[in-house]
Order: sequence, then structure tokens, then C-alpha cells
Amino acid sequence: MANYWLMKSEPFKYSWDDLVAEGEGTWDGVRNYAARLNLRAMKVGDEAFFYHSREGLEIVGIVEISVDDILDPTDETGKWAAVKVKPKRKFDHPVTLKQIKAEPKLAECELVRLSRLSVAKITPEEWKIICKMAEG
Repeated sequence: MANYWLMKSEPFKYSWDDLVAEGEGTWDGVRNYAARLNLRAMKVGDEAFFYHSREGLEIVGIVEISVDDILDPTDETGKWAAVKVKPKRKFDHPVTLKQIKAEPKLAECELVRLSRLSVAKITPEEWKIICKMAEG
């Protein structure tokens, strides 16, 4: 069974459009222990929401984990994890943080509860709700 995730990136550093242009990108540079555990738990075929942080504050699409359990190429110590992702689907209607916070069923979502976490776990129920919200 696939798992679901949310991955944050500041669009001025690495945006959805950057990923689409590359075709496959390495999700690296994460320096948080909880986020590292989530990266290490990811498996090929898992899906993740691509969230634009700082600017936009919205989920803009879905990516698929294409390569799991790799060492972060930006880390000289060898302690930090990374994965590779491919764009799967861009949302016609991005889902904003404001919309997510306004939905009572998402009150326990890690995006809301652990707002500083850059790689978060999403439950299957949260996934369904957010995908429905993206339909407009």
C-alpha cells in the first residue's frame, strides 16, 4: 500500500515549474530530523503533495516518488536523506493553507499541527479531502 506525503519548497528556490522542466528532481537539502525520518520512509510509487511555501502557501500538484532511500547529494556528512520525484498532476485549483485550516476534518493534518515540518505524512483520509478540494 502506498503512503502519502506533503513536501514543501519555496518556489523561488525550487517550484513546480522547475520540477516539470527537469522531468525528475532530487528532493534534497532537508535538515530536520522528523523530515529526514519521513524521507527515509518514502517508497517508490508513494505520492506527495507539492506545496509552495513562503510564497503562495498552497498545494499546487502531486508528485510521485521515483527513487527512494538515497543520500542527500548536498550533504558532505552522509547523514541526511533525499528522494527523487516526478511530477504527476498539477492542480487546476491549488489548495491554499487558508482553505486547509478552514476544513475541520484537516485540523490534525501535520501541515497544520507541525507547520515548520518540510516533509510531512498525510493520512489517506486527508489525501482524499485535499484532492477533492483541488477539484474546485
